[in-house]
Amino acid sequence: MRYSANHKLETKEKLLQSSSVSAKKSGFSSVGVDGLMKAIGLSGGAFYNHFSSKDELFASIVERELRQSLERLGADQDRDKLERCLKHYLSMSHVDHPETGCALPVLGAEIARSDVVIRQQAEHWICQLQESWAQVLESDSLAWAILSQCIGALVVARMLVTPELQRRVLKSSYDETSRQIASPRA
Repeated sequence: MRYSANHKLETKEKLLQSSSVSAKKSGFSSVGVDGLMKAIGLSGGAFYNHFSSKDELFASIVERELRQSLERLGADQDRDKLERCLKHYLSMSHVDHPETGCALPVLGAEIARSDVVIRQQAEHWICQLQESWAQVLESDSLAWAILSQCIGALVVARMLVTPELQRRVLKSSYDETSRQIASPRA
């Protein structure tokens, strides 16, 4: 059977998308190459037509996910837009559906244990997001604090079992970040 000229690119994109969802839902290290390929209907051996290693796939996932986070949360922000983004970020929907949200709360520990190349790549995108928020907030340190607080709040909320406690964590974090965003900078 002959494949279209774009078949390899389309398959690689499918693998990247499927693997991103799987990594955000279950963790990247928990699924083997065969499982990742089976999810898109191919054999494990076909994996190496697209990536030289599972680490290379992880690097591509990190780059893709953090670039998308920057696109959603970084560009063209003002304080009101930033606050609306954070309200969505600090939501029960985001707690309940990690596969559709930010990669940092679910993959942060795996990124931290990765080689320096992946960590540098993550650093690049995280710093770009922080810099865009710092411009809006007119404060480098406030941007780091809010970024860290939001990721941490999501991690804590996901660790809890009781939905009411999860909501309290999210609301407390949102209320505090909103207060910080609304405060005029001196």
